[in-house]
Amino acid sequence: MSITSEDINAYLEQHTSEPNAVLNEIERETHLKSMYPRMLSGKIQGRFLSMVSRMICPKQILEIGTFTGYSAICLAEGLSNEGHLHSIEINEELKEMHDRFFEAAGITQKTTVHYGKAMDILPFSDIKFDLIFIDADKINYCNYFDVCIDLLQNGGFILVDNVLWSGKVLSENSSKKDKDTDALKNFNDKIQKDSRVENVMIPLRDGMTLIQKIC
Repeated sequence: MSITSEDINAYLEQHTSEPNAVLNEIERETHLKSMYPRMLSGKIQGRFLSMVSRMICPKQILEIGTFTGYSAICLAEGLSNEGHLHSIEINEELKEMHDRFFEAAGITQKTTVHYGKAMDILPFSDIKFDLIFIDADKINYCNYFDVCIDLLQNGGFILVDNVLWSGKVLSENSSKKDKDTDALKNFNDKIQKDSRVENVMIPLRDGMTLIQKIC
């Protein structure tokens, strides 16, 4: 799911700080046990998530799409001392992995994973978030944004993964598109037109958009 060449990816990895041992173990186990290991954030994206979080030093983080927990641990690296991360995951079979690796990473006490469909769990009416990461089913990206923008503090940030969808968002030929591609194109256009935010799309891995709520 990367739009850059293997050589460029290798060069990027060579010039990116190394993740910790827990993250390396999650990556190894994900590739061994998961049918979709490419869903894992991985080294470059993980270090980016960590750095953004550390720059913001958020008190409250929301993640939609926990998967095997790699991105949650990266995001939690920037939490303020009293901060908390809420993550939503549809697959409860991953709970044992989450519990084990969050304990190893030392973030159990400041992390809560909610299992089920995100649109059934959202919103958290009593929490305002400083940082939100969306990396779940693409069909609901517009719905997630509509809920999350109201949960976000003014000046807060939303990170959204897979916005380039292996470059398929560029296709004008409907025979080459699918529902996910259409959903992502609609989402990208929606963000670009929203006067409440400023946004930048970057070619990180499969494309990521950084959004700031300005009003």
